[in-house]
This record gives sequence, C-alpha cells and structure tokens, in this order.
Amino acid sequence: MLKNALNINNIKKKDMKTKWIIGLLFTAFFAMAIPQKASACEIEYEILKGKKETYTVGDTIIVKVKVALTHRSCPVALKDTKFKLNGMKVLQATSWKQLSSMKFERKLKIVITGAKGNKVSINTIRECEKDGGFGSLKLETISAE
Repeated sequence: MLKNALNINNIKKKDMKTKWIIGLLFTAFFAMAIPQKASACEIEYEILKGKKETYTVGDTIIVKVKVALTHRSCPVALKDTKFKLNGMKVLQATSWKQLSSMKFERKLKIVITGAKGNKVSINTIRECEKDGGFGSLKLETISAE
C-alpha cells in the first residue's frame, strides 16, 4: 500500500512538471507572437560646432544628421527625407554621404531664428509603408536682452 502511495506521488510530481513546462512554452510562444514595432530608419543628431547649454537668436550651429536604414530595400529615397524646423533656419546643407550600405549622414548649418517658449527644434521625418522613421533635436533657448 505504501508503494502505491509513493507511486501516485511520483506520477503527480511528473504531471506537475509537465504542466509547468507546457505553461512556460505556451507563454514563450505568445510572447514571441506579439508584433514588435520596429522603425525602418533610425535617425540621430550630433552638434559638431556651436554646442552650448542655451541658445539665443542669431546663434549658428552645425548639426550632423545620421540615418540608418533597417530594411534592406527602402522604397524612399534619401532626398525625400523631410526636415521640419521650429525656430531655426537651414543656411547650408551638404548632400547625403553614404557611410556604409545602410548608413548615411548629412551636415546642416543652422541659425536660431526665435522660438515660441524656450525651445527650438528640428524634426526629421521619413515616411514609407515600412513604418518610416522619425528623429527630433530640441534645444533650450533664452531671449536676447
């Protein structure tokens, strides 16, 4: 009788382990099945010249814009990348320079023209059916007195 009780306990333990493993596999499957949003383009900024904590009207900066494509066949040409400026104006810009098969950069010479509030910004937008890409650079400003 004791052997039967021990045998039943072993079966219950094995059954619990099996249920536990099936539960983990089920959870892992659904975690991987949930769609993950991935931008088609990663956009970064680097201020090369004129960097400071706060800016005033008339300050000039040189900004490097980097675009990394994450899809191999992007249907949107780099020339179709849009720049929207708030409180800034582009004085000069280089052409897009290809750094590698999927990475590009461009330099912009920008002047601060004024802001509503205490921030100016530049937004870079790439629109396509593969999620596109978006990047933003915001700078603090103070009024010139």
